[in-house]
Amino acid sequence: MENKQSAEQTEHFGIGRTKWRITILVIFLFLALLGSFLSLTKGSSIISIKEITDILLNPGNDPRSQIIWNIRMPRTIVGALVGINLSLSGAILQAIMRNPLADPHIIGISSGAGLAGVVIMILFPAMEYLITPVAFIGAMLAAVCIYILAWKNGIKPVRIILAGVAVSAFLGAGISGLMIFYSDRVHGALMWMVGGLAARSWPHVNIILPYAVIGLILALASAAYLNILQLGDEMARGLGVNVEVTRIILTAIAALLAASAVSVVGLLGFVGLVVPHAARLLIGSDYRFLLPASALLGIAIVTLSDTFARVIFAPIELPVGIIMAFLGAPFFLFLLRREI
Repeated sequence: MENKQSAEQTEHFGIGRTKWRITILVIFLFLALLGSFLSLTKGSSIISIKEITDILLNPGNDPRSQIIWNIRMPRTIVGALVGINLSLSGAILQAIMRNPLADPHIIGISSGAGLAGVVIMILFPAMEYLITPVAFIGAMLAAVCIYILAWKNGIKPVRIILAGVAVSAFLGAGISGLMIFYSDRVHGALMWMVGGLAARSWPHVNIILPYAVIGLILALASAAYLNILQLGDEMARGLGVNVEVTRIILTAIAALLAASAVSVVGLLGFVGLVVPHAARLLIGSDYRFLLPASALLGIAIVTLSDTFARVIFAPIELPVGIIMAFLGAPFFLFLLRREI
């Protein structure tokens, strides 16, 4: 009798937990739509809801239609895709390393992609179409270096974080060196270092969209493996998972997501740290729910932050990376105090 009651209570708790998670996902979806909508309406030229609806239903050649279709719409889409990619990348890395402080920017993967991107931008500007694949190669090389430096009779999450910080600092020095030697070409690279969505257009959407779709599909398909890795290496091996191969494949997925985002907006930091952890606090650590929650919250955070950056000192526009740094640095310190 007691066992039956216990089973019923467990089943009831599981149903309640699932309903809570679905509710949070719906809230995050609403925030994502709200952020995207505000990104379309707010700016140096405020356009009403009715005007936007008319423009979307009946596009024209008037100035307001051009602002919506050729400036704000692609910028909003790029912001949403960048939010998805960096959030998923951070969530995957946190599972691989079993450390909530993991983030593609902090541990050096974004710096690897950034250095490769800056090399193309400064030394081979005519080959800008190669930025994304070259940035992916740079991100993977950075990840390999981190693993090599962190390996000592196995991998420990703390060693990976420390090795990543060292690699990030080293690659950052390389970026700074290039900017000093080629100071006449650094205007675009300066914006790249901070991370921003200014002047993003439809070609940028075309660059990031295929990588975002592929990365999202691969990330969602890997949810079960991410859940297993959280149990620890020994338990994962006992369940038949080849831990090192799985970790390498998942790192490649995280690197692809981060590199595609970096190739379009530059070194936008803290998204991969703040978003997955905020989602985890509300929805739990089950990656079947955490990954879509992170993707939706990533859209909301990036689009809302970019809108705020556009209007706070209008007509002067701040890069969204500055807003994310203001949000992310205190959150990082909060995690540091909470986890260590």
